[in-house]
Amino acid sequence: MDEDRITERERRQIEQIRELDLEELQVEEVEGLEGSSDDDNATARAYQGEFTFNASLASLHTYLGEVEDTHHRWSFLDSGAILNLPLFYLEGVVLFPEATLPLRVVQPNFIMAVERAMGQVEVPCTLGVVRVYRDSDDGRLRFASVGTTAEIRQYRRLEDGSVNVVTRGQQRFRVRRRWIDVDGAPRGEIQIIQEDLPLRTPRDAFGTLPPLNSSSSRGPSLSTVSSTSQTKRHRTRDENNDSEVDSEESFQSGLSLPEMRLHQSAVESCYGYDIIDDLTSSDDEKSVFESKFHSGRSQPRDSNGVLSQFNYQRNDGDGLGVGRKLTKQQPLHDQKRVRNDWMVMKLNRSCGVPRAFWPYWVYRMCDSYCLAQKAADMWKTIVGVPCMDSFVRKPDILSFYIASKIPVSESTRQELLEIDGISYRLRREIELLENFDRVRCRNCQTLIARRSDVLMMSSEGPLGAYVNPHGFVHEIMTLYKANGLALLGQPVKEYSWFPGYAWTIANCATCGTQMGWMFTATNKKLKPKSFWGIRCSQVADDMR
Repeated sequence: MDEDRITERERRQIEQIRELDLEELQVEEVEGLEGSSDDDNATARAYQGEFTFNASLASLHTYLGEVEDTHHRWSFLDSGAILNLPLFYLEGVVLFPEATLPLRVVQPNFIMAVERAMGQVEVPCTLGVVRVYRDSDDGRLRFASVGTTAEIRQYRRLEDGSVNVVTRGQQRFRVRRRWIDVDGAPRGEIQIIQEDLPLRTPRDAFGTLPPLNSSSSRGPSLSTVSSTSQTKRHRTRDENNDSEVDSEESFQSGLSLPEMRLHQSAVESCYGYDIIDDLTSSDDEKSVFESKFHSGRSQPRDSNGVLSQFNYQRNDGDGLGVGRKLTKQQPLHDQKRVRNDWMVMKLNRSCGVPRAFWPYWVYRMCDSYCLAQKAADMWKTIVGVPCMDSFVRKPDILSFYIASKIPVSESTRQELLEIDGISYRLRREIELLENFDRVRCRNCQTLIARRSDVLMMSSEGPLGAYVNPHGFVHEIMTLYKANGLALLGQPVKEYSWFPGYAWTIANCATCGTQMGWMFTATNKKLKPKSFWGIRCSQVADDMR
């Protein structure tokens, strides 16, 4: 009896714990929706608050039926390696490393290419995916010079001889030459592209800048203190950094007035992000401190050009508070004063004099981790992804992730694939995210949707690749609202990319081009009730 009672008691405790976990999860989801501060996306975020569709279903590609896992995971190929691979040419699709690509292969030559890839010894279960497109001048097919290796993860041969496969992008390559073998399978000689490592600003590239006055800089600097010890410390530092100050002055002396203003604005923006990165430990603290920093630019300054919000008092011998710990026994005002001292010290350090030829903000333009943070913040604003910290720590993966999911035209995405260098790719993606505002028809420039209409119907992102029964692969961006489209035919439930939704062909009402599909829920409990899938191949390059 005692053992039964204990077992029953433990069972009730387990159920209570599960209920608490569910309640905590629901609270976190509500807070994440309310925390959006982007006015442009407020409507979309509110719409996603009614989201009941399981977004992970779309990434499983269940419409392909049962497919068997190949149980093969090939290690990455050496950079610069040259090898022969079966090639798969796709129109309207750009495959990136780490992206999923489903294929329904019905053409005999490409079926042979898949069979060759499954049976090859050197790099088994691997084929090369290359984008093809039609020349706008003569209409001829053109082949991209850069593609991506695809590893076959799932495979199934059907009774009619066709093949269903699910692949995953691995590494970029350049096509050296291509041909058709004796059995009609396309093959090519490729060379694996060597990827660079993420760049960081060298720690020893900058010295410490003495306090700046209002005539030499607009940036925040350390407040002048009249104590003898403080004066000695500044005099010693000035003597040690004379050459560094001369270097900065010589650099600024060669700038024109507009160039000087640009230089100062760039440096000030770097100060703010440096301080935020070093002094805050959460997104909430970061946003609060960033707003205070930027609002401080318009606040009054003292005679030394120092922002009034950074003025403070220090007792003799306190220094900058280095080595002091914040403890619970200390009064609250003492803890705030020590923290302010630490902030001021970080400000003074951020006002660095370059030991190298280039100033600090130039290095920041090439710092992969700084660019990754900025790109992740912009991506969260547009898409609403709750957390990107794991990607920020890996700028190379982040650059490919955004490139594979950013809702832009296929030609622009091919441009991103061909960029060598993590920092260059991230900077281009930041530019695209800044300019991304509207979705237009490629043929007639009709406005289809706005940035705030982007909707994530797949756990992999707002853009994904899907294949129809005839073997055509479409990369579509999902939107919760679209304009200027005309529906053709009745909703069809079979072979739907999104379980529980029926699809209807949607053409541009102006030029008649097929822009994509409208998906309507067949279950009353599903939300959203409807959404749109727009083909990236039919989207204009100009997204402004």
